[in-house]
Amino acid sequence: MRKLPFLGSFAMAAALAVPAIIATATLQAQRAVVVRVYDRDHKDYHHWDGREDRAYRGYMVEQRRDYRIFRRLKRPEQRLYWKWRHEHPDHDNRR
Repeated sequence: MRKLPFLGSFAMAAALAVPAIIATATLQAQRAVVVRVYDRDHKDYHHWDGREDRAYRGYMVEQRRDYRIFRRLKRPEQRLYWKWRHEHPDHDNRR
């Protein structure tokens, strides 16, 4: 008879934990979304992830330009970035 209150508390804790676990899993799935960007000049796709964002930020610093979100750049500016990017590949061969 004494086990029943403990069992009820355990069930209540589990019921409260499930939404938190689901919310965490959903947030992680949203972070895992991979954006593919097409490079018209080189006729290939690039995965825009953390590595690509770091390369883009490095490009903006090298060009002495203020950071702007890539997708908001005009097409000629995007083309200049992809040209630079092909000249400065990653060394881990994950392309």
